[in-house]
Amino acid sequence: QVQLVESGGGSVQPGGSLRLSCVASGFTLRYSAIGWFRQAPGKDPEGVSCTDSRDGMKYYHDSVKGRFTISRDNAKNTVYLQMNNLRPEDTGVYFCGRLRHPDLVGQWTSRSAYGYWGQGTQVTVSS
Repeated sequence: QVQLVESGGGSVQPGGSLRLSCVASGFTLRYSAIGWFRQAPGKDPEGVSCTDSRDGMKYYHDSVKGRFTISRDNAKNTVYLQMNNLRPEDTGVYFCGRLRHPDLVGQWTSRSAYGYWGQGTQVTVSS
């Protein structure tokens, strides 16, 4: 069955870095668009980044542009989110999800466009 498993979260000081991993199984990653969301305490989940399977396009929330980088290794069935210069407002649970269809990539910030989610990994940025 389809499964997404995140890892790499932790606690860091402002300005620090983390690399999150999303390992996929049960489907062919190279044909799938994968997105990262985060949910801060008391807030709705928000789309952070997405990688399109077809043309290599990458999408980012304005607040993380220039600090976060999404990448994929199809051979390892893994999507990464490199997070640099972390800020306290980046704190939250980070989830990866698989879009229900690559044609929905234009709706990557909408949770309804996704068919599968991982369990999430906690990221805490604090001094």
